[in-house]
Amino acid sequence: MKNIKLMNKIAKVGTDVFNREYYNVSDTVENPDAIMVRSAQLHDMEFPKSLVAIARCGAGVNNIPVDKCTENGIVVFNTPGANANGVKELAICALILAARDVVGGIEWVKTLEGQSGVAKLVEAGKSAYVGNELVGKKLGVIGLGAIGGMVANAANALGMTVIGYDPYITPTAAWSLAPSVKQASGYDEIFKTCDYITLHVPATPQTKNMISEKSISMMKDGVKIINLARADLVNAQDLKKALADKKVSKYITDFPTDETVGAEGIINIPHLGASTYESEDHCAVMAAKQLDEYLTNGNIKNSVNFPSVSLPHASLHRVCIMHKNVPNMLSQITASFSSVNVNIENLANGSRGDIAYTIVETNDEISGDIVNAIMAIDGVFKVKSF
Repeated sequence: MKNIKLMNKIAKVGTDVFNREYYNVSDTVENPDAIMVRSAQLHDMEFPKSLVAIARCGAGVNNIPVDKCTENGIVVFNTPGANANGVKELAICALILAARDVVGGIEWVKTLEGQSGVAKLVEAGKSAYVGNELVGKKLGVIGLGAIGGMVANAANALGMTVIGYDPYITPTAAWSLAPSVKQASGYDEIFKTCDYITLHVPATPQTKNMISEKSISMMKDGVKIINLARADLVNAQDLKKALADKKVSKYITDFPTDETVGAEGIINIPHLGASTYESEDHCAVMAAKQLDEYLTNGNIKNSVNFPSVSLPHASLHRVCIMHKNVPNMLSQITASFSSVNVNIENLANGSRGDIAYTIVETNDEISGDIVNAIMAIDGVFKVKSF
C-alpha cells in the first residue's frame, strides 16, 4: 500500500485516479511515498525517508525546495498546460481591463447609490471612463509556452497585431501558433514597438526584474503591461515611478504585493489565473496520473528536476536508477547485470543537466545482489526495483 499525502485540498476527480486497493490517500497519512500539493509551502518541511515524489498541481514550483529534493532522489512533477486555458482567459480579461477603465467605471457607479436619476447621471459621467479598442493594437507576448501561445492566438483572433519572443520555444509550441503571429528578434523589439506587453515566463534569476527602469525606458509612452506569471518579473519601484511619469499607463497583475496594492494605475487580481473549477480538475488529474505512473512503473514525465524517461512495461521486472550524468555510467550499469548473469531486455535513459535516469527491464529475477552492485557504482545515488 502506497501513501499519498495531500498538502492542500485536491480536486476529488484527481484523487479518484488512485486505486484505493493500492493507495492510501489523505491529508493525515504518515510516512508518505508521495505528496500532492498546490500552494502549501514545503521549504521548511522535514521530508521522511519514505518520500520519493512530489506532484505540484500547477506549473510553478516556487513553494518546493527542488534542489533539496534532487539531492534526496525525490522526483518533483508539475502540470504544464493543465491550467493554460484558465490563465489565457484571464489574460484576455486583463487586456480589456488595461484598454478600458471598466474597474474605475464600476467603482464610480457604486457611488451613485441612493441618488435619483441614476441613468441620467451615468450618461453624463461615463465620458471619464472612455478607453481604447484592442483591434489594430500591437501586443508583445514574452514567453510562448502553453499559456503564452494560447494568449497570442486569442489576441490575434481579436484583431490585434501580435509579435512574440521565446528563446526556448519548442517545435510543438511553434507549430501551435497562428501563422500571423510574428517572431520578434528579441525582447528589445517587443519593448520598443508594442502598445501592450504580456509576460508568460517562469521566475528565474535570468527573468527577475526583466521589467525595470532599463526595459521600461525603451517602451512606447502609455504602454500597458500585463503580468500573470510571477511578481518577481517586475521591479515594483521602477514600475510605480513609470506609472507616475505616465510612461506606463496601466499595469495588470495576478500577483499582488505590498508594493503594488493600492498603487495608482495598478489593477491587482488576487491570483485567479488557474482558479477555475476546470483548471483545478485538469491539474489534479494530470498530477495524480504522473504520480501513479512513477510509483507503479518508474516512468517520469513532466518532472522539473529529473529527465523525462518512459518505457512500456513489457518485461517481468525493471530497475530504475538515478545517477550523475557522467561518462561510462551506462556501461557500468549494464555490466552490473551481466556480472550476475541477468539479461537486459529493454533499456531507456535520459539526462537533465548533471542528473540522469535509467530504466532497465529484464525477465530474470531481480536480487539484492544486482541492486547492491549498481549502488556500488560511483555516481549512483538511488535504485528502485519494480
